[in-house]
Amino acid sequence: MNIKKIGLTALAGSLIATTTGFAGEVSISGAAKLSYKDIAGTANVATTEAGVFAMDQELTASGSAELDNGMTISLSHGLAVSGGSSDTSSLTLDMGDMGSITYNDTDLGNGLRALKDKTPSAYEDAIDGITGAVQAAMATGQGFAYNNTFAGAAVSLVYSDNLGATADRSDGGQDTTSAGASSSSSIGVTYPVLDLGLTVYGGVGSAGQADGKEHDHNTLGATYAFGPMTINYQRNGMDDSDNGVTGAVSNGADLTTHIMGVSFMVNDNLSVSYAEHDTATSLSNVDQEAAGFSIAYSMGGMTLSAYHNEADNAANVSGSGAEATEILLSFAF
Repeated sequence: MNIKKIGLTALAGSLIATTTGFAGEVSISGAAKLSYKDIAGTANVATTEAGVFAMDQELTASGSAELDNGMTISLSHGLAVSGGSSDTSSLTLDMGDMGSITYNDTDLGNGLRALKDKTPSAYEDAIDGITGAVQAAMATGQGFAYNNTFAGAAVSLVYSDNLGATADRSDGGQDTTSAGASSSSSIGVTYPVLDLGLTVYGGVGSAGQADGKEHDHNTLGATYAFGPMTINYQRNGMDDSDNGVTGAVSNGADLTTHIMGVSFMVNDNLSVSYAEHDTATSLSNVDQEAAGFSIAYSMGGMTLSAYHNEADNAANVSGSGAEATEILLSFAF
């Protein structure tokens, strides 16, 4: 929904005389969403529900321009309505056949992070709404990403000097609110196998920690689509280099997550899905087991989405259960 367009070409004369900054048009968009969410279970007992209804309060300011060399530069700011500041910002240089380079100051994604859960879902994943749920998955934060396609394979490379540095900042500034950590990097590769409906993906990465150690990550999985049905299976692994180290700052947990799921397009308007998340930890013989259903139905410009998730031994704590139900009503403009 385009709410307003702001022309940035009307710059003050003094600024025009002293700068060579990019002047372009930025559009502001938002979404009309109303949600209902209910949680229950011992794992969610510490979460107090002041109310179960909410609406979307996010705005996105975005714009792009073509450079003289044919490349395209684009920017995006996620705006927090309540505080008026940006909750995430990104800058992308599209170089055509040479790929694209992105910098994001809060939530980069890309690389191995983009493969954390490829299960097809009508709405949300199977651990959404489960307080304290754990999963072997690459962290996200500020950093750079390079994306390109080679011989049909989509390749995404990521580098960050400190994934934990997520505070708002401006050019020339430094985030001093987060403890310094070792650098982080990852690579994710996605490859569609001919026209068989089969897509394989995988990657590796390391996430630097504040104590100088790191988390080593890996993912391997496949998605297969046939007719109205899509199925997925993947295995995520995380090895903590603090595991077994006396006096380590972190808990030294190695994690292994198995994710599987299926989605089905009943018709052009209705889709349903089911998924399971099982996570084992080296610190306990108790596995976290989660499962959930999702559904989405569209009618004209309106979409009704819902999920119900349940978890046993949430956060690998024996007997800790949780349930979450969410219904979302969204309107297109």
